[in-house]
Amino acid sequence: MAGRPDEESHQHAAQTIARADAIILGRTTYELMEFWCTAEELPAWMRPFRESITAAKKYLVSSTREPDGWSTELRTGDPVDAIRMLKQQPGEGLYVGGVALPLALADAGLIDEYEFVVYPTLVGHGPRLFEGLAAPLDLRLIGTTRFASGARAERCVPATTL
Repeated sequence: MAGRPDEESHQHAAQTIARADAIILGRTTYELMEFWCTAEELPAWMRPFRESITAAKKYLVSSTREPDGWSTELRTGDPVDAIRMLKQQPGEGLYVGGVALPLALADAGLIDEYEFVVYPTLVGHGPRLFEGLAAPLDLRLIGTTRFASGARAERCVPATTL
C-alpha cells in the first residue's frame, strides 16, 4: 500500500500530535482535519490518530472561518504575528501542518523543526511544499523513521540552529 497512510504512519502521526502543546491549522487544513471529529466508522488502527487530534488544543489561523468547537481557538490578523505570540508562551512545542501557513512561518523563521513524511509515490499534481519561499533554507537531517510501507518520516532543523 505504498503512497497511502497506513497503520504505522498513522501511529507515528498520533504520537507526534500527542507530544505537541497545540496544533496550528490554516483554514484549508482545518477543514480537511474536521473529518476526524465527524468520522463514525473507522478501522481500529485509525482511532488513536482521531483520539490524538480530537484531544489536542487547536488554533485556527483564518480570517474567513470560525472554528466549530473541537477544542479550537481562532487566531485572526497576521498569521506570523499570531504564531509569534503563541511561541512566546511556555511549553514544549507547537505543530503546524498544511501548505500556505508553513510557508509564511518558514519565511519568518518561526519553524524550529520540520518533519516531512515521504511516500514512495509520484502523483504528478498538487501543491508544492514551500513553493515561493523567499530565500533558500538549508536544513540538516536529525532523524529518520522508516515504515514497513516504504514511507519514511524525516526530521530536519534549520542549519543555523545547529
